[in-house]
Order: sequence, then C-alpha cells, then structure tokens
Amino acid sequence: MHCASNAQPPDIESCEPLGVLSHLMATAKNKSKATRTRKSATTKRARGKLAPGASARGLDAADVVIAVDSEEIADVVALIREAGGALIGAYRDPLGGRPLVLASLPLSAVQPTPFQRDLSPTHAKRLAVKIDETAAFLDPLIVVRGEDGRLWTPNGRHRLAAGKVLGLKQITALISPDEALAYRILALNTEKAHNLRDRSLEVIRMAKSLAKRHPASKEAEYATEFESAELLTLGIVYDKSSRFAGGAYSSFLKKVDRFSERTLAASLREREGFASRLLEIEAQTKRIIQTLQKRGFKSPYLRNYVVARINPVRFHKLKKGDNQPPMPLAQALTRMAAAAKKFNLESVSNADLAWVAVGAGAQE
Repeated sequence: MHCASNAQPPDIESCEPLGVLSHLMATAKNKSKATRTRKSATTKRARGKLAPGASARGLDAADVVIAVDSEEIADVVALIREAGGALIGAYRDPLGGRPLVLASLPLSAVQPTPFQRDLSPTHAKRLAVKIDETAAFLDPLIVVRGEDGRLWTPNGRHRLAAGKVLGLKQITALISPDEALAYRILALNTEKAHNLRDRSLEVIRMAKSLAKRHPASKEAEYATEFESAELLTLGIVYDKSSRFAGGAYSSFLKKVDRFSERTLAASLREREGFASRLLEIEAQTKRIIQTLQKRGFKSPYLRNYVVARINPVRFHKLKKGDNQPPMPLAQALTRMAAAAKKFNLESVSNADLAWVAVGAGAQE
C-alpha cells in the first residue's frame, strides 16, 4: 500500500515502512536546510557591522583648524624651520584635541626612536620598489620631538629607510608636540603585530629610555605603553640571547609576571636577575632535550613538552579580570629551576609528546 498523493500531509500510519522512512528523512533534511539558511542569513547580516558609539565624541569642524601662526604650535614651527623643513598646515586631532602640524622635512632630519624593532633591509627595499612604482609617497611619517630636540618617528622606520633607498630629499611628516606620544604610539600597531622577539625588544628599549628620562616613575605607570609585564622580562632575555625560545616560556610568564610598583630603574635591575635565571633554566632545558634526542625522541615539540613539565603553574587557569598571580615570579622561577634539575627522563613517552603536538596544533 502506498501513501495517498494529495495536498494534505500523508497519514504516516497508512504508509509502507519505506515510505515512512523516506518521508521522515525528507522532512529532517528540509528542516536542516531551512535552519542553515536562517543561520547563514543572520551571519551575513551581522558580518562586517560594528555598533556605533553611544554618544558623539570629538571636535566640531570649526574647532579642528589651527592658524599657522598660533602660539600653541610656535615651538614646533621653529623646530621645522631650524631643521630646514617647510610648514604645510596645522590642525587639532579630532578625538583628543591634540595639536598636530603637517610639514615637509629633510630626510636626514628624522631618526627612528631608539627603542623600535630592528630594521629589516629586505622589507625596506621591497617597500621602496612599491613606492617607486606608484610614483607617490602618500603616507606621512608620524614625528615627535625626541631627546635633545631631535625629531623622532615612532612608527615609520621602514618608510624612512625606503625614502633613503629612493634618494628622497624631503619627506612628509605629521608632527606632534607631545613627546610622550613616542612611547604610546607603539600600542596602536595592532594590524601587523610584531613577533614576540621584536615586540619584547621594543618594550625593553622603551623602558630603559623612560628610566633615564623619568627615574622616579613607577613601572606600573606605563602599563599601557608596555602592554604586558612579561615582555619586559623577555626583552632583557632577548637582549642577552637573541635566539632564545621565548614562545615556549610565554605562557608561564603570563601567569606569574606582573607590573611592579617600584621605580623603573629598580624594577629593571630586578628583572635583570629574573632574565638571568630564565636563561639558566633554558640551559637546563637544552640539556634535557639533547639527552632525549639521543634516546630517540625526535619530536619538534620537545622543548614545549619539557617546559610544560617543569612549569610550576601549568595547571593554573587564568580567569578574566584576575590580576593576582598564583605565585610571585621569583618563587615560580625557583620551583621551575628545581623541577628542571630533577627532571625524570624515564617518564617521557611518545604518547605524551603526541598530546603536546595536538595541543600545539589546536593553538595554531
């Protein structure tokens, strides 16, 4: 017996078993398809849209413009002319109202901040080729007044180098009288994040510069500029050993490293000690890895495995908003060093290494 064909839904009880199964499968398939369609439509509507701010902020158009003879930019204008540059115009930043001056400056008058990441000649040459192809240098450098009245660019090192490769006489710059901007602007570099080594070196160079200029300032006062406390410790380590495997220790440090309420100079001295101890732990880790390799363990995740095993806070879960470390950094380093010295080589198995590989793959 077959189901009646009409406009009404069939009576399932009067259908043959095969017809019942086919009907149920078709119904489920249609429902699933409809659900996916609704979800897809919702996703398409939400994607690419951002909620606007609750209220309008910033300056009105009439408040943005600054006269070139205004007293508030007189010092910057004098600096531009002294450097052999030319004033183009001035305005107030539409968000914070900070005065900014647009100028043309001799290329030789601008230097990168001393705490930036190292120059990549390959990147600078490639950038010079692309700029030359467009026949236009469209992106002005951000420039601030640095130490001793020099002009610093905190975010244009490779564009400045590309200008030198091209042999430019002048370069366009957006100049801020606010010297502190040189230290804050690196936090804006979120689209093309540096690798851990470059970021750490930038932060420690910045900290050392600030320690000289503001010796009474506390480290915690610059939490925004430094971004994360462990970058200071890692920066000192990278300064001592550029090939240090910081990625393996980053998770450990994030859990126990915090900004200090001591002065920058005092805190940096303390961090020098932390960095030396971390390098000693890494030396122990290398010896363990070499021994394991001699025993036939060839996994690329050996270091991650060993560091995880000696990490005294590996089971501690960071909670959102929780700023208290499970233990002080000094204590954590002591326990980590002790764990490295008594590492049980006989307890290592390929199965354990396979789990480390799985975890690493999930994070990538």
